[in-house]
Amino acid sequence: IMQHSFLTVAKCLNSKWGHFVRWPYECINIGNDITVKSYKVESRITSRFAHTTVKSSVVNSGHNAQSIGFNVEIPKRAFINNFTMNVNGITFTGSVKEKSVARNLYAQARARGKAAGIVRYSMETFRTEVHVPPGSKVEFELHYQEMMQRKLGVYQHTVHLQPGRLVPLLQVDVYIFEPKGIKFVTASNTLGEQFSDLTKITHTKEKAHIVFKPTLQQQCKCENCTESAVDGVFTVKYDVERESNAGELQVSEGHFVQFFAPSDLSPLSKNIVFVIDVSGSMWGLKMKQTVEAMQAILDDLSMDDYFSIIDFNHNVRCWNEDLVQASSIQVNEAKKYIQSIKPNGGTNINEALLRAVQMLLRASNQGLIDPRSVSMIILVSDGDPTVGEIKLSTIQKNVKRVMREEFSLYSLGIGFDVDFDFLERIAMDNRGIAQRIYANHDAADQLKTFYSQVSSPLLRTIAIHFPENAVNNVTQNRFDKFFHGSELIVAGKLQPSDLTTLQSLTTASAVSPMSPLSPFRFSNSMWAYITVNQLLAERSLAPTANKKRRITQRIMALAVEHQFVTPFTAMLVEGHDQGGAERLIADSPRDSKHEYSFMFCLCYLPHPFDFNVVDNDPHFIIHFPKSNMDICFNIDSKPGHILNLISDPGTGVTINGQLVGSKKMKNNKIDTYFGTISIYSKTHGVQVIVGTNRIDLMEGRNNHSFSWGATAELVMRVTIVKEEHVTVTIDGKISVMVLLHRVWKKHPVQVDFLGVYMSSDNKYSTRVHGLIGQFAQEPELKVYGVHEGADPKKKEATMVVKGNKVAVTRGWQKDYRRDKKRGSDVYCWFIHNNGKGFIDGSYTSYILPQLDSFLTAI
Repeated sequence: IMQHSFLTVAKCLNSKWGHFVRWPYECINIGNDITVKSYKVESRITSRFAHTTVKSSVVNSGHNAQSIGFNVEIPKRAFINNFTMNVNGITFTGSVKEKSVARNLYAQARARGKAAGIVRYSMETFRTEVHVPPGSKVEFELHYQEMMQRKLGVYQHTVHLQPGRLVPLLQVDVYIFEPKGIKFVTASNTLGEQFSDLTKITHTKEKAHIVFKPTLQQQCKCENCTESAVDGVFTVKYDVERESNAGELQVSEGHFVQFFAPSDLSPLSKNIVFVIDVSGSMWGLKMKQTVEAMQAILDDLSMDDYFSIIDFNHNVRCWNEDLVQASSIQVNEAKKYIQSIKPNGGTNINEALLRAVQMLLRASNQGLIDPRSVSMIILVSDGDPTVGEIKLSTIQKNVKRVMREEFSLYSLGIGFDVDFDFLERIAMDNRGIAQRIYANHDAADQLKTFYSQVSSPLLRTIAIHFPENAVNNVTQNRFDKFFHGSELIVAGKLQPSDLTTLQSLTTASAVSPMSPLSPFRFSNSMWAYITVNQLLAERSLAPTANKKRRITQRIMALAVEHQFVTPFTAMLVEGHDQGGAERLIADSPRDSKHEYSFMFCLCYLPHPFDFNVVDNDPHFIIHFPKSNMDICFNIDSKPGHILNLISDPGTGVTINGQLVGSKKMKNNKIDTYFGTISIYSKTHGVQVIVGTNRIDLMEGRNNHSFSWGATAELVMRVTIVKEEHVTVTIDGKISVMVLLHRVWKKHPVQVDFLGVYMSSDNKYSTRVHGLIGQFAQEPELKVYGVHEGADPKKKEATMVVKGNKVAVTRGWQKDYRRDKKRGSDVYCWFIHNNGKGFIDGSYTSYILPQLDSFLTAI
């Protein structure tokens, strides 16, 4: 899947609540003073191998310097192989090097005093951002390659377009060339009725061209508005012609590739154990959609299939201790059982998987399993183990030890809190695959689609053979299973010989040998792509450090030769102008759960700040966008006191924080921090209480506790990122992020604490108040008489606000969202004496009796 977003004002740091482009991982503020001149996506697919180029041209048409971003979602199995950027005539071009080499060159550039811009490759998202002066023109160009995978009988190429603005030249081109011939090609329209006739398809026997190019007028959401209606998915699907032998062999430039996709075979029967996580983190929307998907999956079982269900939290329960035939009676009983599950408790993955293997072993030993059938375990989970064996490597070894060669494990990870790398390793280690299920409104459809891909096994124990001494460096050529609608691919190098024809022989359960196949043109990039992906999979399962090192060296050599950004190579991007060379670095993340920043040398001004913040002990930062000014003050109160931050009777929302003290005095003073934050919506009757140890969700009589590692859905959307932060969004209008700060448990003074970040664009009623809420309507501010202070690093001045003259000092506080250890500086005018003269009344007026209390009149 490709997802592309247009260019943005980077006032949106992490999250910006207001008008935004909807993304799975972030929201992006759209500024009116950024002009997108063009945005083009071009994909060229040759023999299932896609090379995609994304280009965009943008101008900062505002009067101030600001950040322009370029965001592209990269398919999980794709490799970036080039990125260029031109900023006001300075061109930055990329070359892939071993990561250590690239980092050393980048460090040399930094040592010469170069500033840093930002390139990120996180999850499957490529993200770059550059801060430029007014009038600047920026052109971005990204290239990446991927092997198309055949699923359910089609190859699918998807572009997700959500520009959020009108673009004079918006164009998507997909070119397809298949030497064996194209069986069919379609372009699904999910962008809306007004785009139904805009996609043009030109199709010959071997080639196809699909183009989507809406004009400015066609992009408009309505006749007289400036909003873009381009908001959805553009999908191209196709399949190729196949001969009766179901094989296609292509040879060119000393390399070969074979595609194998037989059809017209009867499916083998299945023995399935469904292992379903029903811990507390599955509560709400996740469980509802899992149940919905299981209902459909159970209905899909045939009378020849055998199955059972295991559900687990801190305990492990079996719907039936043995596999049972999928008769209508048993299926209906299983559906009733699924519907009765109530999620709660911890996560005992180890025991659940071992119990599933034991069930298959018992059925096999008792002769209940047909030797020609396929046995599999399908695991559905959304979090890491918390009960029983919790060490991931030990769980992987335990399962590997008891699994038979004829059994397979498939893992489905729901959301982003789950350790997907672990699920992928344990699946690959046991002849299966893993897939991430995005926890949104169509999660049930994602679960059903995955099951469809593995529900019809056609062949077992497949081997694709080539003549001896004819080939070398062959990729995987033995496969455990072949499923209906999929495809097996083998590639390699040809040995020097006088052969003009290469023959292959494919053997598998109940299939005839393959006859000789004719060669076609093929690029060695495909062989390199398949080989690197295979080596990456082998490395993740390597049992020793020495073997990992040898595989890593092979990956680096191939990746550098073919210019692929991998976890062990980096793209060094260099630009040259009259001032000399500029360098930037773009890595690929080792762990898809984390975001890696690899930044380039181009930055003109610090990032603007547009949040209201309470962090540390506790420091308040109030941002005033109209006057482009940040005001800071501290509140020195006592441990246990509850301070009101937002009290809004109009929306029914109150946000309060309870203070916790340091372990002992420092400079004859106990420092205080927020140890608990409460977000309460009286309208919805829902309260979220965030502590340093857990998060409590209360809705009427339903109370649920979560550790720092789960995601739940309520009337108010709650997202918990493990050991990082909690985001609460109310009706899409008010969003609050609570940041967790962990300290060393044995620290003599400090304690764990929380920071609170609220967008200055939150939509409150006119009745809002509180230490932060009272500034929702920006007061008039005037600073004058700036002069040297007692500290030469800090200017002093007088501020006029709310009719008061207040002495202020120029200083800085910390924003910890991007770097929780060091933070980034936010420069502000500091008001002394607990904000006296700046806040209404005294700070003691904001002390409340309970976490869900509203503020009384001040």
